[in-house]
Amino acid sequence: MKVLLLVPFLFLFLVGCQPKKSETETSISNSSKVKAVEKNASDRNSNRDAIPSVVLKTTKGDITIELDPDKAPITVENFLTYVDAKFYDGTIFHRVMSDFMIQGGGFGLQDDIPTEKPNNDSIKNESEGGLGNSVGTVAMARLPDPDSATSQFFINVADNNSNLNFPHNNGGYAVFGKVTAGMDVVNEIKMVRTSTKYMNSISSSGAIQAGSHQNIPITPVIIESIRRTE
Repeated sequence: MKVLLLVPFLFLFLVGCQPKKSETETSISNSSKVKAVEKNASDRNSNRDAIPSVVLKTTKGDITIELDPDKAPITVENFLTYVDAKFYDGTIFHRVMSDFMIQGGGFGLQDDIPTEKPNNDSIKNESEGGLGNSVGTVAMARLPDPDSATSQFFINVADNNSNLNFPHNNGGYAVFGKVTAGMDVVNEIKMVRTSTKYMNSISSSGAIQAGSHQNIPITPVIIESIRRTE
């Protein structure tokens, strides 16, 4: 306890013994503080500029998506791995529900039939990161297993927080970004006519199997490319 009392006393004593600064020294000190503040502001702007984003080009128009590696680092890294490999080029929005979401990123077209593409390994679900499934956010699609997401993603076109956020729906759905431009394109896609069609999916054994699926656009909405913004 004595040490805790003596240290502040010593500090006050040393401060009191310092010679008074001249006006020039004070000016230099204040100038240094201003420069430090400006540098911190510049650093914050640089960090803001460094936030990754991508442009998703579709046959309906372009959609810009800002990613959030702070809240969903594994998910963003996974998504960008597919982006950099140009995996999404030529895939489609294969599930469209106007009051729910638009989903894509896993199926291409083979002889006009939606056919699933082989994926990389599944990733850990980051739905606990704090990002909600509100309108315009982008999240990973998955199977009932919370840690089964691979390449497929969806854009929320309704407020799905109460249904899709953690801990709902067996662990929630991981949001990793948001639409910052092109929401008009998203809204156009959500209104396309859909039907029940056959799709070729990859079974658990790795074999291609045909099955009937609902909410498939009658006229395919194709993802021409997804690229990082410059």
